[in-house]
Amino acid sequence: MSLLLILPMSAFALAASISPGPVNLVCLSSGTRYPLRQGLWFVSGATLGFVALFLAIGLGLHSALTWIPGFDLLLTWAGIAFLLYLSYRLAIDDGKISGKDLGNAPGFRTGAIMQWLNPKAWFASASGIGAYTSGGDLTQLAIFSSLYLPICWLSLSTWVFAGRFLRQYVQRPRVLRTVNRVLAALLLASCLYLIPGQEAVLAVGHTAQG
Repeated sequence: MSLLLILPMSAFALAASISPGPVNLVCLSSGTRYPLRQGLWFVSGATLGFVALFLAIGLGLHSALTWIPGFDLLLTWAGIAFLLYLSYRLAIDDGKISGKDLGNAPGFRTGAIMQWLNPKAWFASASGIGAYTSGGDLTQLAIFSSLYLPICWLSLSTWVFAGRFLRQYVQRPRVLRTVNRVLAALLLASCLYLIPGQEAVLAVGHTAQG
């Protein structure tokens, strides 16, 4: 595969991974609220969860699931329910930074699950595969996913480091509570974005597998 295709694949992966979305907001919150290693552990789960979803869609998962009545609606509401839960957790946080709260930090499993319930991840996978690979070409799919792995991890880590940088300015519980509630509101707003975006997932998914 030539650089003429690898470079656009990389650019697409970067744009899809670093652009704001529910997972990115949780990365930012984790960097602000918890130790760096905890945020990067969440990033690792989210990255591997996304790559697994990407490969599954490339191998025909999305095409198969579109035959299940109501699957798109189920995915939408499952994702929204998960985001509402995370928003609630942020909104009620007391703003006190303590090592004792590590048990409440989003971890590896949360990151992986979140990607499978994130319509943005489904859309990015289906549209990228449709644009840059030939249907059923395992070599192209493997190369694309291998590019996505480090790019996604580094992109999400950037949000954790941004939160870490922000942390020095939000040491007071009152300020951190305000930051948490703003992030909670943004997660709630992303729920509104996800519902109409689900139609695009299905449309692109048909194109990607056609």
